[in-house]
Amino acid sequence: MTDYYKELGTTKSATQEEIKKAYRKSALQYHPDKNQGNPEAEKKFKKISEAYEVLSDENKRRIYDQYGADAVKNGMGGMGGGGHHGGFSSMEEALHTFMGAFGGGGGGSQESIFDSFFGGGGFDGGGHSSARQGASKRMNLSLSFEEAIRGVEKEVSLTNYAYCGTCEGSGAATSSSIKTCSKCGGRGQVHQSRGFFNMATVCPNCSGKGKTISDPCKSCHGEGRVKKKQNTTIKVPPGVDSGMQMKMAGYGDAGEGGGPAGDLYVHITVANHKFFQRDGDDLLIEVPITFCEAALGAKKEIPTALGGALKLNIPEGTQSGKILKIKGEGVPNVHGQGKGDMLVKLLVETPVDLSEKQKSVLAEFAELEKDHNSPRKKTFFDKIKVLFS
Repeated sequence: MTDYYKELGTTKSATQEEIKKAYRKSALQYHPDKNQGNPEAEKKFKKISEAYEVLSDENKRRIYDQYGADAVKNGMGGMGGGGHHGGFSSMEEALHTFMGAFGGGGGGSQESIFDSFFGGGGFDGGGHSSARQGASKRMNLSLSFEEAIRGVEKEVSLTNYAYCGTCEGSGAATSSSIKTCSKCGGRGQVHQSRGFFNMATVCPNCSGKGKTISDPCKSCHGEGRVKKKQNTTIKVPPGVDSGMQMKMAGYGDAGEGGGPAGDLYVHITVANHKFFQRDGDDLLIEVPITFCEAALGAKKEIPTALGGALKLNIPEGTQSGKILKIKGEGVPNVHGQGKGDMLVKLLVETPVDLSEKQKSVLAEFAELEKDHNSPRKKTFFDKIKVLFS
């Protein structure tokens, strides 16, 4: 059974501030950038991010405490809370998501409008946490045809907001310099009466954070995060193709107010190959053969996509355009479900620039040809005779 409190190293009685502090500490310890090549650390980072996402939200935390992790994952936001809202933990969350589809999500104008009417934006004691998830990033990654088939590790340079190592993301030089905002009482918003309406707006004193810092951290100037350029290794699995997208959880910007980091979306572009074309997990190659090879049969050595070669048996009487299938010599499935096939399309090439002797031999062969040597030709002209008779 998933225990989110245990994942963060806290207890069920922990306050939001203690949960936030525990997450910051664990996120700094297990962040993928500090543990490159360590899959256990990456797995742990995902677990603590999932735990923080639930426990930092009072409504989700209440559902988790009452029904467990499965209830939160399966969207049981309406149980015990006055109705169901389509898988969201509250109508407020559903409206936030709706607003985000039109350009919000991360502090945009739509979210500010939403906060003004519905009272969002930085509760610290009666609603949502002031912590915000960091922005997600997108990057394009170009691969050669061989790299896409074989799989590859690519080192790239990213410039993101990272948690400040000096203050561990708190933004304060010392913990004692963090005070509850005197204007909003830690709620992150103030109420104003405008005619018939009682509207909640972001507290101008603390910018919606619910807290003020009297002695900001010198490294990040109170932001809790700093711009940082760092190298990251992207592990590309075998079988990717142009247009595919990889999600790297936690590789976006560090969150604000101790919130979880955003994600990195890697968009794949694969270069064309000189000989091969790709159709899903199958590889298609066109191989020209001579008239004699097609008529008499032959053995040909053909290339593979990864630089090797294999023998191909061409049967007697092969027609131009015939496709031979070589099982299991295609592209590995990106989800690990076997490999595709290699499809070899044979193109019979009519000989050109003949010598007099070659012409003579072919003329002699033409006199020896019978109708059964070219059955498609005979069938075609038999139908023509019927058509004009």
